[in-house]
Amino acid sequence: MMQKEIKLLLVDDHSIVRWGIRSLIDRTPGLFVCGEAGTLTEAYQLVKELMPDIVLLDIKLPDGDGAAGCREIKKIDDKIKVIMLTAYAEDSIVLETVKSGADGYLLKNIESKTIIKAIQDVAAGISVLDSTVVGKMMNVVKRSSESEEVLTPQEKKILDYLSQGKTNKEIGEALFIAEKTVRNNVSRIMKKINVSNRTEAAIYWQRQKSLE
Repeated sequence: MMQKEIKLLLVDDHSIVRWGIRSLIDRTPGLFVCGEAGTLTEAYQLVKELMPDIVLLDIKLPDGDGAAGCREIKKIDDKIKVIMLTAYAEDSIVLETVKSGADGYLLKNIESKTIIKAIQDVAAGISVLDSTVVGKMMNVVKRSSESEEVLTPQEKKILDYLSQGKTNKEIGEALFIAEKTVRNNVSRIMKKINVSNRTEAAIYWQRQKSLE
């Protein structure tokens, strides 16, 4: 069976940047660019018309910022993945975009093979952060042990699977529990560790495991 192609929408106000990314993607089997936009307004319209699998979104656009754009795209369809592709690595910007629900955060100076791998990982459900901002996010989501509620063994298992990019359904099948139960557990876990989305939870858990 042929693998489904990954549809990408490019959103950047610089046409030369879009051209460069499109040229790279067009040379990669299994990926194709279904559309381009230079503003958030254009992006929202194309998202509704084309229903891409992934949106590559710049942080700063003429009519708004990427974090707000990501939230709006997720409202249109929360199954659409959003990768921020930007030149900015400030703590506040990284935090705001991750909180907006972004599935990836990449800097524009990355190598071609890295962006392709990131796209493929995000399409598979794995959140991706540029290596230069991982440390920033680890510090941002760092929580003192005194302020954390104790995680149960099952919650730790769920975090293990979540950090591997598994969906609620896949986690439920692995642990022999209902998808709804997983969803409720994930909500409870995020409240316990004081994070607002799955990406932050995955970063938090990866950090905890690295300290063991």
